Amino acid sequence: MLEDNFPRIWVPTPENRDVRQLVMHRHRLVGMRTRVMNQLHAIAMNEGVRRKRGLWTEKGRAQLESLRLPPWTSRRRQELLELLDRFDPSIDQLSQAIEQEAERWPDVQRLQTHPGVGPITALAFVLVLGNPDRFACGKQVASYLGLIPCEDSSAESWPLGHISKQGNALLRHLCWDKRRQSVARSDEQWRHKYAHIAMRRNKAIAKVAMARKLAVRLYWVWRRQWDYEQLKKFGSQGRKFGSHTVVSKGSTR
Repeated sequence: MLEDNFPRIWVPTPENRDVRQLVMHRHRLVGMRTRVMNQLHAIAMNEGVRRKRGLWTEKGRAQLESLRLPPWTSRRRQELLELLDRFDPSIDQLSQAIEQEAERWPDVQRLQTHPGVGPITALAFVLVLGNPDRFACGKQVASYLGLIPCEDSSAESWPLGHISKQGNALLRHLCWDKRRQSVARSDEQWRHKYAHIAMRRNKAIAKVAMARKLAVRLYWVWRRQWDYEQLKKFGSQGRKFGSHTVVSKGSTR
């Protein structure tokens, strides 16, 4: 303590904590809306109506409301629909507030240059990690978000299990959300990587692997202060593909 050798701990600012509440509040409301929609889906399926996403179109909702149901089931349907109607405006308002907040953060704008990354994911990434200099490499970021496998070592055996799921659950969810899989469709390299892992293992493991890859890429975009095109050109380690010259700090190889 006298020599001040203790590592410094990053502490989020009051503003950071408050904006986190905005992102978390929207996330929780979306989850509640999803549960309400699932219950309405169950009611429709019990009556032989299977429309999936089409149930939320104007025609699908009209069909749902026109179903002849027993009294208590009808009341349940009505109250669930009323809850659904309350959630939509609130979530839209929170989404607009997040977009406005994202415009105030240059780092968030930079992360959005990556395909498949919108203001919610980019803002959550900056808020949770706080400062990219806290991490020495992308592997530490993956560990911080719980996207690395658990290890149950014994003697000379090092079996790896499922991911640890330690760290911020919201950011981990945003990284492997189905909409993030649009990255695999828009980037040929990602598409081949995802298909290879899915064929060799399974789709669930492939999604987790790509979520980890996305988190590491966002970290390097943020740390290098590059946009997505610069990252593709030079790579995460600051080396131009096909070259041995190091662009970042340090000596050449």
